[in-house]
Amino acid sequence: MLKKIGLGLLIVLAVIQLIRPDMNRKEGPHPNDIANLYPVPEHVAQTMQAVCYDCHSNNTNYPWYFNIQPLAWWLDHHIEEGKEHLNFSEFGSYDLKKQAHKLEEVAELVGNGEMPLKSYTWAHAEARLNNEEREVIVNWANDLRAQINATAGTGGTTMR
Repeated sequence: MLKKIGLGLLIVLAVIQLIRPDMNRKEGPHPNDIANLYPVPEHVAQTMQAVCYDCHSNNTNYPWYFNIQPLAWWLDHHIEEGKEHLNFSEFGSYDLKKQAHKLEEVAELVGNGEMPLKSYTWAHAEARLNNEEREVIVNWANDLRAQINATAGTGGTTMR
């Protein structure tokens, strides 16, 4: 009986390997990406690419274990949820009020150590932010939010 259950589980595990989620990779230009709309200092851009963009953009760098089901489904859900909350690749599609609010959330969550998620940094040690990196991102997000709020208050458009 145990052999049949084990064999059945092995067959199910083998079959689910064939059911893969689509990868979060959109080639080509991203005109709504935050870096195309607002000034992002190089060191901030590099940190965001390494720490934020896997879950909060349209281009994820996948780890080797994305090829194993059901881990890929879990990762896909995590990425979709992250993009639902904030997608830097689509930042320009948000109205100015939402852009300012998202930057406020970035400053708060990064500043409080809630982002990147512990579950992400556990598997991606390179995504752990030190206090200086946190401060740089928080200051940049707050400064950009103030600029956006000033622009929104005067009825202007986004800065390039």
